[in-house]
Amino acid sequence: MGGNRYNGLIISPMPLSMLDTARLRLRLLPLVLLLGGLAACSGVPSSKNLLDTVSPYRFDRVQGNVVTREQFNALKEGMPRVMVRDILGTPLLVSVFHSDRWDYVFSLSRQGAEPQARRVTVYFKGDALERFEADELPSEAEFVATLKSLSTAGKLPPMEASAESLDKFPPVSKPPVVAPVAPKSPTDYPPLEPLAK
Repeated sequence: MGGNRYNGLIISPMPLSMLDTARLRLRLLPLVLLLGGLAACSGVPSSKNLLDTVSPYRFDRVQGNVVTREQFNALKEGMPRVMVRDILGTPLLVSVFHSDRWDYVFSLSRQGAEPQARRVTVYFKGDALERFEADELPSEAEFVATLKSLSTAGKLPPMEASAESLDKFPPVSKPPVVAPVAPKSPTDYPPLEPLAK
């Protein structure tokens, strides 16, 4: 091996071999990545601005029973429980300890808007509606307008079919009308119990 000795080390005048070059590149790679990352960070806005720009998707949460002003105004004292259930729907909360009280709770939370929460409570005496109370309730039109603002305007196609698009489909054939068959009279069956004599 030709080369000069300097303090016990062999200094080779030959160029680095391919293996030595690969080792040197592997040692320099973390340094290059670190410097590249620091250079890239200089163009990124501060972390506060970054969090404002990029935020996770938060889905709209609609929970509970929707009770509108029209439904609430249809309640009358003395109504039976069945009629109240027909008007307001099944209550969200029915307590075992307060069987004469039904609670209808509704909440709506969505990204970028103040959360909404409403509560309707009805009290019974026996089977009759005794009294009822509620928070400020929206009308049905106001509630529907709230839901329309949830959809992304302009991104969804219209949900109506035009006459031209319906003409593309073959006409639906209707089943033939069959005359109803008269049921057999009960005298055609043997009696279930013997006739009394």
